[in-house]
Amino acid sequence: MPTADCRLVHHGRIMRCLTYLLLLPETLKKSKKVGQLPGRLPVCYEVLTLSLTSKKKKQQQQKEKKKMAAELYPPNNTNNTNLANGTTVADAEKTKEVQVNQASSSSSSTATTPTTQQNINNNNVDPPSWQCSHPTLRERNALMFNNELMADVHFIVGPLGGSQRVPAHKYVLAVGSSVFCAMFYGDLAEEESEIHIPDVEPAAFLILLKYMYSDEIDLEADTVLATLYAAKKYIVPALAKACVTFLETSLEAKNACVLLSQSRLFEEPELTQRCWEVIDAQAELALCSEGFCEIDLQTLEIILRRETLNTKEVVVFEAVMNWATAECKRQGLGPTTRNKREVLGKALFLVRIPTMSLEEFANGAAQSDILTLEETHNVFLWYTAAKKPQLDYPLTARKGLAPQRCHRFQSSAYRSNQWRYRGRCDSIQFAVDKRIFIAGLGLYGSSGGKAEYSVKIELKRQGVILAQNLTKFVSDGSSSTFPVWFEHPVQVEQDAFYTVSAVLDGNELSYFGQEGMTEVQCGKVTFQFQCSSDSTNGTGVQGGQIPELVFYA
Repeated sequence: MPTADCRLVHHGRIMRCLTYLLLLPETLKKSKKVGQLPGRLPVCYEVLTLSLTSKKKKQQQQKEKKKMAAELYPPNNTNNTNLANGTTVADAEKTKEVQVNQASSSSSSTATTPTTQQNINNNNVDPPSWQCSHPTLRERNALMFNNELMADVHFIVGPLGGSQRVPAHKYVLAVGSSVFCAMFYGDLAEEESEIHIPDVEPAAFLILLKYMYSDEIDLEADTVLATLYAAKKYIVPALAKACVTFLETSLEAKNACVLLSQSRLFEEPELTQRCWEVIDAQAELALCSEGFCEIDLQTLEIILRRETLNTKEVVVFEAVMNWATAECKRQGLGPTTRNKREVLGKALFLVRIPTMSLEEFANGAAQSDILTLEETHNVFLWYTAAKKPQLDYPLTARKGLAPQRCHRFQSSAYRSNQWRYRGRCDSIQFAVDKRIFIAGLGLYGSSGGKAEYSVKIELKRQGVILAQNLTKFVSDGSSSTFPVWFEHPVQVEQDAFYTVSAVLDGNELSYFGQEGMTEVQCGKVTFQFQCSSDSTNGTGVQGGQIPELVFYA
């Protein structure tokens, strides 16, 4: 377009603007006449004003953003290079925004992984979680054990003054126990957020919950009975079975009576049978233990009625007196004769006092003051008089246990070079396929007539002495075996090798066994024999001394 024409167009625009401004007051007057509100500007003016205002705000915001970015990230050579290589100003601004985001994320986390950094750049933050670090369901469930995270129920476990607050999750408990399932999701479901369980020990309850969350069972001797109670109460049979197995393996004479009482309470027949095996075979140890004094009266009566208790009646009487003293203390009574008879009740008349020897009765029960003068008088008459008085105590002795003998030789012999003893050790190793109680050894004696021997016998496992006895026995010159007893029967576990040994001192000429067997079936028990490195006098599997093992099963 020619220059003159451009000028004309420019002047024309200026004139139109001046005309608009000159006519503006008239326009306002007309708008008032039409009925607009006082002070209300025309729409065109409002649009023009808003447009100008928003434009100014945008420009101001852009200036502030550029200023902030310049302060946080001053221009460097890299940005200059990018701009020189064709990067636009808008691209540079985007780069600064990304850098600002990175700076803010670095303030909340000191270090980020490459994946996290990539997610930040993609504007899709994915922080690490505990679920990712525990890949299996079991691990995640185990992590929730005793955890407040997402807990929807709390238990107040234990008696007042010793309770503990335990968080839990209803779904996990309901899946593991029918009792909890009915408690939380049954027709009479609990709606309380806190449930009180005063009859369960906190330690036992935590063991129960840990098993339900992770299948892990951590049993200890101090809490296993309380755990068994909790497992029975909430019907968790796998945990209950584990508790019974633990008790069976830890069963000893010192805790057999207590476990007998608990096994009856929990209705565990297998555990009850195992307790009776120990109590019968090791009756003296069981009755003299502290655990015997802790049993209830009903269990005491059941034990006193037992025919197979393998001990003297004087031991039974002394154990009953100890229990009566302990029971008086539990009831806050003084240990007087009257109080002892009162707490014993009918149990006193289950002691078979007349089966004691006269000497045992005179030195024990007769001087204990537990019997009345009339009872003591009648018992003495029963021992000595031809016409015996009637007594309120059982008159027949207990049968006890019949010892069994495992004979490992098929024959015995003696020759001119007979078996000799010069203080050297005869030893053999054995193992059994069932739990038994070794009570003693059967030994050969002199082949030259009646003779007395001094002997030391031992029972060891892996070099540890389990039982020993230094005693004497007399042989009659026959090829028969002569029993030598340990002080107390010793429990022998299955599938483990034990070592028995004997060191004899006496007549050197003796019988010896031959045609020995490596395996012997004796009743329901199978014995296996092998040579022992402790043997220095020639005894081995095929021949020698220690022809018999005496045991209870």
